[in-house]
Amino acid sequence: MRIDCRTALSAVCAVLAFGFAARAGAEAVTLTIESWRNDDLEIWQQKIIPAFEAKNPNIKVKFAPTAPKEYNAVLNTKLDGGTAGDLITCRPFDASLELFKKGHLAPVNDVTGMDAFGPVAKSGWSTDDGKTTFCVPMASVIHGFIYNKDAFAEVGAKVPTTEAEFFALLDKIKASGKYTPMDMGTADQWEAATMGYQNIGPNYWQGEEGRNALIHGRQKLTDPQWVEPFRVLAKWKPYLGDGFQAQSYSDSQNLFTLGRAAIYPSGSWEISGFNSQAKFKMGAFTAPVKKAGDTCYISDHVDIAIGMNAKTKYPQQARAFLQWVTSAEFATLYSTALPGFFSLSNHKVELQDPLAQEFVSWRSKCKSTIRSTYQILSRGTPNLENETWDESANVINGTDTPDAAAAKLQKGLESWYKPH
Repeated sequence: MRIDCRTALSAVCAVLAFGFAARAGAEAVTLTIESWRNDDLEIWQQKIIPAFEAKNPNIKVKFAPTAPKEYNAVLNTKLDGGTAGDLITCRPFDASLELFKKGHLAPVNDVTGMDAFGPVAKSGWSTDDGKTTFCVPMASVIHGFIYNKDAFAEVGAKVPTTEAEFFALLDKIKASGKYTPMDMGTADQWEAATMGYQNIGPNYWQGEEGRNALIHGRQKLTDPQWVEPFRVLAKWKPYLGDGFQAQSYSDSQNLFTLGRAAIYPSGSWEISGFNSQAKFKMGAFTAPVKKAGDTCYISDHVDIAIGMNAKTKYPQQARAFLQWVTSAEFATLYSTALPGFFSLSNHKVELQDPLAQEFVSWRSKCKSTIRSTYQILSRGTPNLENETWDESANVINGTDTPDAAAAKLQKGLESWYKPH
């Protein structure tokens, strides 16, 4: 029996797909998942995939990640060449929307269980009119600063809440000579933007207010609230490790988990890996505000989803996997196995990890936003997201001034984006 789920996207089809896959004597197939989350390989292999395969013995799953920086380019090459995996891990907004427009991702509106996700959860993987969703939402991540509690205790440091307190803390740690005050490199560039500019920036452009104003052309990247985060980033340089310009993302992770650095600008996505490697207690704090009493903003970013390669040879089995991703079982398993990746479904999930609990608690005291470059603004050439990687690294390295970086980004955006 052949079930064509590329066209029959109904609940009946999904049920038939499960039956097809689990039927005694059915031919076993292997689904390959494309992803940029190479840090999660062990968790997928040991926890997530076994849970799915236990209920679907005739569907085997292979998790095949690519390094984060290369993922978009590698994935596009595979899709264009017809060699991509059956399931595609989807970055939010424009990159995945472009894949859908090119016919690489199949719609998932009628996958059973999609009613577990509200419009905000689906916004990162839906068409501009909201009518078609092309990836099943998995999780959001929250930006912030992770710190070594033992190091803080040793040097007598306290968690900062304002920008002045933050730099006074860095001075104190540096003066102790015992730890690298702040652990980040610029070799891979994306960290400078994701862990730097997008981490602290919302406090200056006021989250959604500034982000939406930029999209609609009411603000420019050369306005003070968009330049100021670059000015703050430029001040990070003296507190980074020796040779930070050649320090990769994995180098930074190792430096922190070995206990050599006090503060790691990053986000909740690091929790799982750090828990397994660090031998010290960890805490987290939000990006410091300009002055005491200011409203705090956090980047609570719809981060990761999963869709189906429209040209997969196994659409029935791929649909079966996507349906499982919508379930309460997956939401609990994923959030527990990967603390710091917060489920976007409406299923109730109890978080056990204290560091994950700390991150998610910020939602009650700060206003949430998403990364400023992801929606609409990176559809043209030059790509604003990639350009922000470059300029954030340049500012920290000292090869561009904050004003020059902002001017380059604005000029690039103006060259193709009509509202600017």
